[in-house]
Amino acid sequence: MDRDGIFAGEDPFAIARAWLAEAAQAEPNDPDAVALATVDPEGMPNVRMVLLKLIEDDAFVFFTNYGSRKGQEIAATGKAAFCLHWKSLRRQIRVRGTTSREEGPAADAYFDSRALRSRIGALASRQSQPLASRAELEAEVVRLGRDLGTHPRRPAFWGGIRIHPVEIEFWADGPFRLHDRFRWTRARPGGPWTIERLNP
Repeated sequence: MDRDGIFAGEDPFAIARAWLAEAAQAEPNDPDAVALATVDPEGMPNVRMVLLKLIEDDAFVFFTNYGSRKGQEIAATGKAAFCLHWKSLRRQIRVRGTTSREEGPAADAYFDSRALRSRIGALASRQSQPLASRAELEAEVVRLGRDLGTHPRRPAFWGGIRIHPVEIEFWADGPFRLHDRFRWTRARPGGPWTIERLNP
């Protein structure tokens, strides 16, 4: 299989990290933004943008409020998918897999690394729940900022979601829509990969 150049390598996570590092030099805003897909109890899909914060040796990680719609849908199904697209590079990565939570040191470290106002905002927001007015939210931010000081701790309802992929597809734009696509699949997280080239 002629898998060379940007597609070369035997570790899809290393390839993903290399592509993301290259995108960080080319994309003007949020090179780590992914379109995250989940499904509700009726099987109706939902998609929204989140920031991919870690590419581990065998998982992709983002952070969220577990009470949000995405958090609830992931908790119910244990599955998620995302697409990471870079217009400037004309590339994308698609991932599908099972999920688990990161509620330990990695979640604490990332929460502590955020700007203070972002931490207070995460504590104040009942994400995805109805809100009577913006003034109500801003008042809660002021109250929590006053009560919690400059070192608020990560709340139990906020943490990481790991996506353990069973499928990863690397896509690069080609002339005349003859794109290059390589799909990595495995039966279960941690299992051996099978790689195949796909038609555009």
